[in-house]
Amino acid sequence: MDSGILIESFAEFARSKNIDRPTMIKILEDVFRTMIRKKYGTDENFDVIINAESGDLEMWRTREIVDDDSEDIWDYDKIPLAEARKIQSDFEVGEEVAEEVKLEDFGRRVVQTARQTLIQKIKDLEKEILYDKYKNQVGDLVNAEVYQLLKNEVILLDSEGNEISLPKGEQIPKDRYRKGETTKAVVHRVEMINGTPKIILSRTSPVFLERLFENEIPEIYDGLISIRRIVREPGERAKVAVESYDDRIDPVGACVGMKGSRIHSIVRELGNENIDVINYTDNFELLISRALSPAKISSMQIDRDAKRVSVFLKPDQVSLAIGKGGQNIKLAGRLVGMEIDVFRDVEGQEDDEDVDLSEFSDEIDTWMIDELRRVGLDTAKSVLARSREELVRMTDLEEDTIEEILGILRQEFE
Repeated sequence: MDSGILIESFAEFARSKNIDRPTMIKILEDVFRTMIRKKYGTDENFDVIINAESGDLEMWRTREIVDDDSEDIWDYDKIPLAEARKIQSDFEVGEEVAEEVKLEDFGRRVVQTARQTLIQKIKDLEKEILYDKYKNQVGDLVNAEVYQLLKNEVILLDSEGNEISLPKGEQIPKDRYRKGETTKAVVHRVEMINGTPKIILSRTSPVFLERLFENEIPEIYDGLISIRRIVREPGERAKVAVESYDDRIDPVGACVGMKGSRIHSIVRELGNENIDVINYTDNFELLISRALSPAKISSMQIDRDAKRVSVFLKPDQVSLAIGKGGQNIKLAGRLVGMEIDVFRDVEGQEDDEDVDLSEFSDEIDTWMIDELRRVGLDTAKSVLARSREELVRMTDLEEDTIEEILGILRQEFE
């Protein structure tokens, strides 16, 4: 193969992959020097001159002329006088011979191998460039086109046609994907697996919700409002604590917008995930009250050492505080960084027909009673008012255990 054709075809391929000229020249030189080392044992006394635009290649071997009887004639940078005079008849000992080496001198097979090596080096470089690009974009929002639907992941294509992955565990449960559609996600992490970069996206990460807020709320993008904390049950519910650096701006109102106009597009993007936006405060008791919204708290006791909060609510507020499947109380606890226990504030409202769970301590283990109290169920009737499925979702108790507890409580009223 002619050197011009080899270099031109490689240069065209490199340009299509957005490889810059200095890098392209370096790769070419490295490959040609590898060929030289394989044939001559060293490339120290060789000059390689490449013009990638014209496809010109020059390789020059420089050696010092020594006497035919010299012990140095076997050195890589020496040439006997007799051999030098075959190149030019008037050479003398001590002079230097610059001899051009042609590509065809290496043989067709070596040249074909060099061509494959060049292409492989570009592909390797392309992988490195892709890895570095996305490594610097972790946490950034991207738009990508759905390319392939697999069992455990969705393969998407970015604007440059690179394949990126949205694993099942990073998808919102209500998400439905169709080939050719565009979807939003954040770059979650980037891994190098067997030399190939794996770009993993996420739609369940709190960072995804944060980026959506930045996109939709100008005050957040401009830094007038700060997102202090986000907790999520993806596709179900989220709590976002925001704080304003300008006393004239109501952070919650700015995020929600008139009649929910600003937050509506975010909710739609998240598959109708309920988003509670609360005003962040350094007053811990007030933050807990806001985190448990929409429930109204009567009083609370905070144990900072144990990282537990006991909140007392009117009976009609307990279910609001706990939320569907215990979501509200779990998210509130994660938002404030403490375990929240809910108790009924039954002062002056005792139900003579109801029985406190502590009365069953001889039949139900104390740790089971404590687990029910943790989700605001402290009387027999409050437990019986819930279905078995609800109790399984709300607590860490096994289904058989809950069935046994329900049986004991039912007997009390039979």
